[in-house]
Amino acid sequence: MPQLTFQRARTEDKKRQRAAALVEAARSLATESGVASVTLTDVSRHAGVHYSAVRRYFTSLEEVLLHLAAEGWTRFSDNVCASLREPGPKSPARVAEALAQGLAADPLFCDLLANLHVHLEQEVELERVLGFKQVSTAAVLALTEAIENALPGLGRAGAFDVLLAAYSLAAPLWQMANPPKKLAEAYAERTDVPPDWNIDFTAAMTRLLTATCVGLLSQNAGS
Repeated sequence: MPQLTFQRARTEDKKRQRAAALVEAARSLATESGVASVTLTDVSRHAGVHYSAVRRYFTSLEEVLLHLAAEGWTRFSDNVCASLREPGPKSPARVAEALAQGLAADPLFCDLLANLHVHLEQEVELERVLGFKQVSTAAVLALTEAIENALPGLGRAGAFDVLLAAYSLAAPLWQMANPPKKLAEAYAERTDVPPDWNIDFTAAMTRLLTATCVGLLSQNAGS
Protein backbone atom coordinates (compact mmCIF):
# COMPACT_ATOMS: atom_id res chain seq x y z
CA MET A 1 0.00 0.00 0.00
CA PRO A 2 1.45 3.42 -0.91
CA GLN A 3 2.35 5.73 1.95
CA LEU A 4 -0.29 8.42 2.49
CA THR A 5 0.89 12.01 2.52
CA PHE A 6 -1.06 14.27 4.85
CA GLN A 7 -1.31 18.01 4.29
CA ARG A 8 -3.00 20.46 6.58
CA ALA A 9 -6.08 22.23 5.17
CA ARG A 10 -5.41 25.97 5.33
CA THR A 11 -8.50 27.45 3.69
CA GLU A 12 -12.21 27.18 4.49
CA ASP A 13 -12.82 25.46 1.18
CA LYS A 14 -10.13 22.90 1.93
CA LYS A 15 -11.59 22.35 5.39
CA ARG A 16 -15.03 21.67 3.89
CA GLN A 17 -13.44 19.25 1.46
CA ARG A 18 -11.70 17.41 4.30
CA ALA A 19 -14.91 17.22 6.34
CA ALA A 20 -16.78 15.87 3.29
CA ALA A 21 -14.00 13.34 2.72
CA LEU A 22 -14.34 12.08 6.29
CA VAL A 23 -18.12 11.72 5.90
CA GLU A 24 -17.71 9.83 2.62
CA ALA A 25 -15.06 7.58 4.14
CA ALA A 26 -17.34 6.73 7.06
CA ARG A 27 -20.20 6.09 4.65
CA SER A 28 -18.10 3.75 2.52
CA LEU A 29 -16.69 1.80 5.47
CA ALA A 30 -20.04 1.51 7.29
CA THR A 31 -21.81 0.37 4.13
CA GLU A 32 -19.14 -2.22 3.42
CA SER A 33 -18.64 -3.72 6.88
CA GLY A 34 -21.36 -2.33 9.17
CA VAL A 35 -21.58 0.66 11.48
CA ALA A 36 -20.35 -1.23 14.55
CA SER A 37 -17.04 -2.11 12.90
CA VAL A 38 -16.08 1.43 11.86
CA THR A 39 -13.25 3.14 13.75
CA LEU A 40 -12.04 6.71 13.60
CA THR A 41 -8.58 5.47 12.68
CA ASP A 42 -9.96 3.66 9.63
CA VAL A 43 -12.05 6.67 8.63
CA SER A 44 -9.10 9.07 8.86
CA ARG A 45 -6.85 6.74 6.88
CA HIS A 46 -9.52 6.13 4.23
CA ALA A 47 -10.10 9.89 3.87
CA GLY A 48 -6.40 10.76 3.78
CA VAL A 49 -6.69 12.92 6.90
CA HIS A 50 -4.18 12.46 9.72
CA TYR A 51 -5.82 11.00 12.81
CA SER A 52 -4.61 13.86 15.01
CA ALA A 53 -6.29 16.38 12.68
CA VAL A 54 -9.74 14.77 12.56
CA ARG A 55 -11.01 16.77 15.54
CA ARG A 56 -10.62 19.97 13.56
CA TYR A 57 -13.63 18.80 11.57
CA PHE A 58 -15.62 16.50 13.87
CA THR A 59 -15.49 16.00 17.62
CA SER A 60 -15.78 12.21 17.35
CA LEU A 61 -16.64 9.25 15.12
CA GLU A 62 -20.14 9.35 16.59
CA GLU A 63 -20.62 12.87 15.26
CA VAL A 64 -19.68 11.72 11.75
CA LEU A 65 -22.17 8.84 12.01
CA LEU A 66 -24.85 11.17 13.35
CA HIS A 67 -24.32 13.31 10.25
CA LEU A 68 -24.93 10.20 8.13
CA ALA A 69 -28.08 9.43 10.13
CA ALA A 70 -29.42 12.92 9.42
CA GLU A 71 -28.81 12.38 5.72
CA GLY A 72 -30.59 9.04 6.00
CA TRP A 73 -33.69 10.61 7.52
CA THR A 74 -33.86 13.10 4.66
CA ARG A 75 -33.45 10.38 2.01
CA PHE A 76 -36.06 8.17 3.67
CA SER A 77 -38.55 11.01 3.85
CA ASP A 78 -37.96 12.13 0.27
CA ASN A 79 -38.28 8.60 -1.12
CA VAL A 80 -41.44 7.67 0.79
CA CYS A 81 -43.17 11.00 0.14
CA ALA A 82 -42.40 10.69 -3.57
CA SER A 83 -43.77 7.15 -3.61
CA LEU A 84 -47.00 8.16 -1.88
CA ARG A 85 -47.49 11.05 -4.32
CA GLU A 86 -47.55 8.66 -7.26
CA PRO A 87 -51.01 8.18 -8.85
CA GLY A 88 -53.16 5.23 -7.91
CA PRO A 89 -55.42 4.12 -5.08
CA LYS A 90 -54.02 4.40 -1.57
CA SER A 91 -54.47 1.53 0.85
CA PRO A 92 -52.85 0.28 4.06
CA ALA A 93 -50.77 -2.12 1.99
CA ARG A 94 -49.64 0.68 -0.33
CA VAL A 95 -48.53 2.88 2.57
CA ALA A 96 -46.82 -0.05 4.30
CA GLU A 97 -45.02 -1.02 1.12
CA ALA A 98 -43.78 2.54 0.54
CA LEU A 99 -42.33 2.70 4.05
CA ALA A 100 -40.82 -0.79 3.87
CA GLN A 101 -39.24 -0.22 0.48
CA GLY A 102 -37.95 3.19 1.54
CA LEU A 103 -36.11 1.53 4.42
CA ALA A 104 -34.95 -1.52 2.47
CA ALA A 105 -33.41 0.74 -0.15
CA ASP A 106 -31.17 2.32 2.49
CA PRO A 107 -29.28 -0.41 4.43
CA LEU A 108 -26.90 2.11 5.99
CA PHE A 109 -29.79 4.11 7.45
CA CYS A 110 -31.32 0.95 8.94
CA ASP A 111 -27.96 0.04 10.47
CA LEU A 112 -27.53 3.56 11.87
CA LEU A 113 -31.00 3.42 13.47
CA ALA A 114 -29.82 0.49 15.60
CA ASN A 115 -27.06 2.69 17.02
CA LEU A 116 -28.82 6.05 17.11
CA HIS A 117 -30.30 6.30 20.59
CA VAL A 118 -27.95 3.86 22.30
CA HIS A 119 -24.67 5.41 21.16
CA LEU A 120 -24.78 8.31 18.75
CA GLU A 121 -27.10 10.69 20.60
CA GLN A 122 -25.49 9.77 23.91
CA GLU A 123 -21.92 10.46 22.87
CA VAL A 124 -22.16 13.61 20.75
CA GLU A 125 -22.17 17.21 21.97
CA LEU A 126 -25.66 18.56 22.69
CA GLU A 127 -25.47 21.29 20.05
CA ARG A 128 -24.74 18.69 17.35
CA VAL A 129 -27.55 16.41 18.57
CA LEU A 130 -30.00 19.32 18.48
CA GLY A 131 -28.95 20.01 14.89
CA PHE A 132 -29.62 16.37 14.05
CA LYS A 133 -33.02 16.56 15.76
CA GLN A 134 -33.95 19.55 13.62
CA VAL A 135 -33.26 17.57 10.44
CA SER A 136 -34.97 14.39 11.62
CA THR A 137 -38.01 16.30 12.90
CA ALA A 138 -38.49 17.94 9.49
CA ALA A 139 -38.37 14.47 7.90
CA VAL A 140 -40.85 13.07 10.44
CA LEU A 141 -43.32 15.92 9.85
CA ALA A 142 -43.16 15.46 6.07
CA LEU A 143 -43.63 11.70 6.38
CA THR A 144 -46.52 12.04 8.81
CA GLU A 145 -48.29 14.44 6.46
CA ALA A 146 -47.75 12.11 3.49
CA ILE A 147 -49.12 9.12 5.39
CA GLU A 148 -52.16 11.07 6.59
CA ASN A 149 -52.85 12.32 3.05
CA ALA A 150 -52.70 8.74 1.77
CA LEU A 151 -54.95 7.36 4.54
CA PRO A 152 -57.04 10.24 5.95
CA GLY A 153 -58.87 7.87 8.27
CA LEU A 154 -55.72 7.54 10.35
CA GLY A 155 -55.76 11.19 11.38
CA ARG A 156 -52.58 12.97 12.36
CA ALA A 157 -51.96 10.87 15.47
CA GLY A 158 -52.54 7.61 13.63
CA ALA A 159 -50.21 8.60 10.80
CA PHE A 160 -47.51 9.39 13.34
CA ASP A 161 -48.07 6.01 15.03
CA VAL A 162 -47.60 4.22 11.70
CA LEU A 163 -44.31 6.04 11.20
CA LEU A 164 -43.31 5.32 14.78
CA ALA A 165 -43.97 1.62 14.19
CA ALA A 166 -41.87 1.67 11.02
CA TYR A 167 -39.03 3.43 12.79
CA SER A 168 -39.16 1.15 15.82
CA LEU A 169 -39.27 -2.05 13.79
CA ALA A 170 -36.64 -1.12 11.23
CA ALA A 171 -33.54 -1.42 13.40
CA PRO A 172 -34.16 -4.85 15.01
CA LEU A 173 -35.69 -6.40 11.89
CA TRP A 174 -32.79 -5.22 9.75
CA GLN A 175 -30.29 -6.78 12.15
CA MET A 176 -32.28 -10.03 12.28
CA ALA A 177 -32.62 -10.19 8.50
CA ASN A 178 -28.94 -9.42 7.96
CA PRO A 179 -26.92 -11.35 10.55
CA PRO A 180 -23.13 -11.51 10.35
CA LYS A 181 -21.94 -13.88 7.63
CA LYS A 182 -20.54 -16.49 10.05
CA LEU A 183 -23.78 -16.56 12.04
CA ALA A 184 -25.89 -16.88 8.88
CA GLU A 185 -23.75 -19.79 7.73
CA ALA A 186 -24.01 -21.50 11.13
CA TYR A 187 -27.78 -21.07 11.21
CA ALA A 188 -28.09 -22.53 7.71
CA GLU A 189 -26.53 -25.77 8.95
CA ARG A 190 -28.86 -26.20 11.94
CA THR A 191 -32.15 -28.04 11.92
CA ASP A 192 -33.56 -26.59 15.15
CA VAL A 193 -33.89 -23.00 13.88
CA PRO A 194 -37.54 -22.20 13.02
CA PRO A 195 -37.90 -21.24 9.35
CA ASP A 196 -39.95 -18.21 10.40
CA TRP A 197 -36.74 -16.67 11.76
CA ASN A 198 -35.34 -16.55 8.24
CA ILE A 199 -36.71 -13.04 7.79
CA ASP A 200 -37.18 -11.18 4.54
CA PHE A 201 -36.90 -7.58 5.70
CA THR A 202 -39.17 -5.92 3.13
CA ALA A 203 -41.86 -8.58 3.35
CA ALA A 204 -41.87 -8.58 7.15
CA MET A 205 -41.98 -4.79 7.37
CA THR A 206 -44.79 -4.59 4.82
CA ARG A 207 -46.83 -7.24 6.61
CA LEU A 208 -46.45 -5.73 10.07
CA LEU A 209 -47.04 -2.14 8.93
CA THR A 210 -50.12 -3.15 6.93
CA ALA A 211 -51.54 -4.73 10.09
CA THR A 212 -50.70 -1.55 12.03
CA CYS A 213 -52.50 0.64 9.49
CA VAL A 214 -55.55 -1.64 9.41
CA GLY A 215 -55.73 -1.78 13.19
CA LEU A 216 -55.47 1.98 13.61
CA LEU A 217 -58.08 2.63 10.89
CA SER A 218 -60.45 0.18 12.58
CA GLN A 219 -59.83 1.77 15.96
CA ASN A 220 -60.54 5.24 14.62
CA ALA A 221 -63.67 4.10 12.79
CA GLY A 222 -65.06 2.57 15.97
CA SER A 223 -64.37 5.54 18.22
